[in-house]
Amino acid sequence: MIALSAFRLAAYVRSHRVHQALLALLAALAVVYATRAPAGHEAAVLADSAVLIVPLLAWAARSLLDTEPDRQREMSAALAGGRGRELAAGLLAALTACAAFAALALVWGVLLGMSATPPGPVLAAGIVLHALSALAGLTLGALTSRALLPSPALSIMALVSGFVAMLLISASPLHWLTVPLTVWMRAASAERLVAQLPELAAVSLVWCLLGLAAYAWLRRTRP
Repeated sequence: MIALSAFRLAAYVRSHRVHQALLALLAALAVVYATRAPAGHEAAVLADSAVLIVPLLAWAARSLLDTEPDRQREMSAALAGGRGRELAAGLLAALTACAAFAALALVWGVLLGMSATPPGPVLAAGIVLHALSALAGLTLGALTSRALLPSPALSIMALVSGFVAMLLISASPLHWLTVPLTVWMRAASAERLVAQLPELAAVSLVWCLLGLAAYAWLRRTRP
């Protein structure tokens, strides 16, 4: 499975699809961090960064999962010992790409986006939020990948609509019905991010795992 994941990552890089998400991410970070945030706003900066990159990470995950042609994916499943192993290898490769992009955004924000180094607890909270962003991006990207949505137009529309739905629902009293992206930002702006992090992380993790479980279930009957 590890070898298949490495193969898919290599194919993602060789196909130059990696540049699409990378360039979009660099452009977004350059705009967001055009000026350094004043001291005392480190938590808000990290939360905004974590939310901003979710659709870009979803795009990266979707692009990686779509790099391999359908017939080759079927062949990979046969060689890997079953569709379950092939599915896990794809998700692992996509998660690796999302984690790398999320780490880039985090490092950029800490080194270039702030006037002062964030306190230890705030930095730890920022790391957790960016890890959750990688999971959320992976989930949204997997659910809109070609294996489930063969139409590129529908896939892109579903990805954008899914992210917008996350923002709208998480801004409502029913924020627990999705990954609470807006609540991340509210808690950071109110300087409650560290205190609320266990609750926010638990809700976010549950919804990401449910989304990935739905992806695995839907892939049972699809190549």
